[in-house]
Amino acid sequence: MLWREGQLQEGSLAPFDLADRGLLLGDGVFDTAMALGGTVVAEEAHLTRLSRAAAALGFPLDRDEARTAMRALATRTERAAIRTTVTRGSGPRGLRPPAEARPVLWASAAPLRPGTAFAEISLGWSAIRRNETSPASRHKTLGYLDAVLAAEVAAGQGHDEAAFLNTAGRVACAGTGNLFAVFGHEVVTPPLGEGVLAGIMRARVLALAPGLGLVPAERPITPEALAGADAAFLTNSLRLIAPVRRIGERDYASAGHPAVRDLRAALSREIAEACGLAVEG
Repeated sequence: MLWREGQLQEGSLAPFDLADRGLLLGDGVFDTAMALGGTVVAEEAHLTRLSRAAAALGFPLDRDEARTAMRALATRTERAAIRTTVTRGSGPRGLRPPAEARPVLWASAAPLRPGTAFAEISLGWSAIRRNETSPASRHKTLGYLDAVLAAEVAAGQGHDEAAFLNTAGRVACAGTGNLFAVFGHEVVTPPLGEGVLAGIMRARVLALAPGLGLVPAERPITPEALAGADAAFLTNSLRLIAPVRRIGERDYASAGHPAVRDLRAALSREIAEACGLAVEG
């Protein structure tokens, strides 16, 4: 299902300007959100992040248009993954952006496979490093080739996703989400300056932790420290909280760890209440 220029349509084909900078240069941003029962989960947080990402690239987002697109798609499927994409639009040949951007926005929805949320995952270390000096490491830009290539290698090694170190050799993130390590009652994730995205679910975990007797912390994590963690998990807007069963050659009993279980239950309740659903849904 596709939303473009104020209309919904079946399929994924639509007229497109082949001079669009999003296509030619990756000059654009995107957002992925979960929709349940016709409601976009954490809608305002997604719109705010998308708006900030566009502003960081130097072009505006029509927030009302993005909201309309996301809501229109959310009502079409009971459980969906919604992707909203915004490019700078077309421009003259060359790298420099046009003096006046003409952003192009579209959104698509795909059914969300049951069992996606909270499922255990295995991560394989990528040889590619996350560049923490690049603005692209802190925003969901259209240039995802590093993650694409790393995902293929990880799959070939029997893993579900890739995990990245940054150029300083510290833990950064996974290919599609933020990483957390549990040390006793402390829940730790790398700070944004380490080359990670300001994830929506990352923020929710940090906010929920104190109410569960957990201590949230943002600090650099070395691979050695991660190997000594009691548990680890990944967060993103579709997996929500995914307990990590393995990173490289290190196994974790994350799914049964009390901190992971409590965070999962708290996030489930929060989302269910926001969407008007039973927790089991």
